[in-house]
Amino acid sequence: MTPPILILTGYGLNCEAESAHAWERAGAAPRLVHLHDLIEDPTPLREAAGLMFIGGFSFGDHLGSGLVFANRLRARLRDELQAFIDRGRIAMGVCNGFQILTKLGLLPALDGDSFTQTVSLQQNECGHFQNFWVRIRFEPESPCIFTRGLPAMDLPIRHGEGRVFTASKDVLAKIERKKLVPCRYIDPETGKPTQRFPHNPNGSAKAIAGLCDETGRVFGLMPHPEAYLFPENHPRWDFQKTRGELPEAGAGLALFINAVDYLKAS
Repeated sequence: MTPPILILTGYGLNCEAESAHAWERAGAAPRLVHLHDLIEDPTPLREAAGLMFIGGFSFGDHLGSGLVFANRLRARLRDELQAFIDRGRIAMGVCNGFQILTKLGLLPALDGDSFTQTVSLQQNECGHFQNFWVRIRFEPESPCIFTRGLPAMDLPIRHGEGRVFTASKDVLAKIERKKLVPCRYIDPETGKPTQRFPHNPNGSAKAIAGLCDETGRVFGLMPHPEAYLFPENHPRWDFQKTRGELPEAGAGLALFINAVDYLKAS
């Protein structure tokens, strides 16, 4: 089986090429569909096993990152998205895609409420757009199907609004209690979660780099795994090669392989 993956495009999103290649290399069959076309005919969503919200700057982020895109989805495709989730399908959001998922309420979707926003991704604490590589670790107790069994890895970030924030301490406590944080920013020296810049590039609460829902099938993160598919993508690949440590593939590919393996076993 080659799982069909729907990748939403348009209105300022710009990571479709590398995202499609990631799914292809993992053994899936990606299909690019513009949001406008999907609103007109949601058949591709009904046929897909997975859905990806990609990175970029949807609608220029003029009213807040991912907000307009999320509002269009809620207004025009809410029932279709709910049915998609209820069918046991998977969804992934990267960077602007993660921002869209939180604005929709699909993340963290506490207590199964998929369309009430409880978390936001706000402006980086430093006040500026950041574009460099960070190190993240994956939490083994998380139900996230994308991150199972993965070691810590380096991934690139490029965002101005990546700070996970909630106005309610109870929401943050529930997220932690339910193990809905699959990955965190860590200090590369100690391997421990950190609030310190630049290792935590945005000041995100509890060093949160990504969230999942309680099923583990909906997942979003700020770092870009689709931008690390080849070993040469890493800024120190030549040093790794000199030391005999150059991997066969970029570490980010592992998240897509995990997702495809899950779909094939379902």
